Amino acid sequence: MPTVSEIADAILAREGGYVNDPDDPGGATNHGVTVHTMRRLGLDLTGDGRVDASDVRRLSRAQAKDIFIRHYFHDPGISKLPPVLQATVFDMQVNAGANAVKILQRLLGKMGFEVKVDGQIGPETLIAAERAAKVAPDHIKDAYGIERRNYYYALADRRAASRKFARRRDGGKGGWIKRAEEFISPQYRFSTAEHRNRTRAWR
Repeated sequence: MPTVSEIADAILAREGGYVNDPDDPGGATNHGVTVHTMRRLGLDLTGDGRVDASDVRRLSRAQAKDIFIRHYFHDPGISKLPPVLQATVFDMQVNAGANAVKILQRLLGKMGFEVKVDGQIGPETLIAAERAAKVAPDHIKDAYGIERRNYYYALADRRAASRKFARRRDGGKGGWIKRAEEFISPQYRFSTAEHRNRTRAWR
């Protein structure tokens, strides 16, 4: 299993540098860290008394990595999940916040475990996740990855402005889908035809 440092490095590689896409609800983002996160943490890197896009631009890769490990891995309790789930849930936590845990909790519910869907990793979720990992050790990671992919497609179904993150202009898989499928075994990834069929109704 990769270390948390290695997982964080892989996330940083996926996230890239500074972007400020008006269609992204996260706003200004650098190395995957949004301006909203920096405001919550009080990271006024310019020292001008406010946290805005200029502070986001100044964020270093090392600072982003520290934020990921501290606030997106340890603080939410992802470090307590079964090792097989840690990388994919951690990656999703960076990308979608508490929705990462809600996706896991819904999956556990589908598997028959009584788990409240609240986005918090408490004793109930941890026990269910451990049991699920023992029952389906070869499938739980794929199942979570598929649920991630479904989440992205459903989000784009509801919000037209987000479709460009799930589907490229040429109709191929967008960044969201490719990111989810990095954590899915090849046999469960969508073919180009399956992806095009799933997104056919989009305009």
